[in-house]
Amino acid sequence: MLGMRSLPTESQHGAKFVVDRMVEMIKSVIQDAKREGGFSDEAVRGVGLGSPGPLDRSTGAVIETPNLGWRNFPLRDLIANAVGLEAELDNDANAATLGEWWLGAGRGASSLVGLTLGTGIGGGLILDGEVYHGTSDAAGEIGHMTINSTGRKCKCGNYGCLEAYASGPAIAARAVEGLEAGAASLLPDMVSGDFTRITAETVSEAILAGDTYAADVMRETATFLGTGVANLISLLNPELIVVSGGVTRAGDHLFQPLRAEVRKRAFSEAAESCRIVPSELGDMAGVVGAAAMFRIARFGPLTSPSTAA
Repeated sequence: MLGMRSLPTESQHGAKFVVDRMVEMIKSVIQDAKREGGFSDEAVRGVGLGSPGPLDRSTGAVIETPNLGWRNFPLRDLIANAVGLEAELDNDANAATLGEWWLGAGRGASSLVGLTLGTGIGGGLILDGEVYHGTSDAAGEIGHMTINSTGRKCKCGNYGCLEAYASGPAIAARAVEGLEAGAASLLPDMVSGDFTRITAETVSEAILAGDTYAADVMRETATFLGTGVANLISLLNPELIVVSGGVTRAGDHLFQPLRAEVRKRAFSEAAESCRIVPSELGDMAGVVGAAAMFRIARFGPLTSPSTAA
């Protein structure tokens, strides 16, 4: 890693604002990398992009992003033309999963599922050492797996999606619902009574401070996640499930009930042969994976190093 920039997306300002900000960061980080590595302009070969989807990798267009409001948006070519470099586009969760497989928690695995818990719930699939995209680049939309056919409405328009229960905003919303119903908790004091400031990360921080109500919210979250993960394990029989996102700061308060729920719901043989672990690369997984994705497109398959004993 020779350079890094990170800024809030601020999608409320529109797609052009987001793209202009991305271009500015790319140009700055290229200058950092050239300075730190002593590279020439020719040494920087291209740009890897991860975006919420679904998307069309062949045209480089984002078809729809419910959380950003983009439709049929030519992200790849806009970025490539603005920075004067070739670019490759893939789903952001695919990129994060590829990053974990290449240099993170998934090193050495031939099959794994990546689960990213953020504004939404993204997913990525590595099968036999390769990202599985599906027929129309829509594979891995784990957040839109239905876990309750008559449940909460999701931003995608469906009801009962996993994302509507266990994404970051959904965790916060469920926590606030309980507080408004009179639950005793440290959370109101942590946000000075402003419930709009409660996030999934706030819930995790409250758990670490000993808040039993926040722990109950996380336990319920793990039940929802466990239902979805059990479906994936029974369907795909992967070696590994890698979970990333700020909510993983809750540690065993998330992972212990999650693993227990999976054992309760999935076929025992499949559940016992699959490890469920937190991300090693954290917020950098998508960055590493986007670089890996560009390298694969231009230079061929990568090899994942064996996981250390």
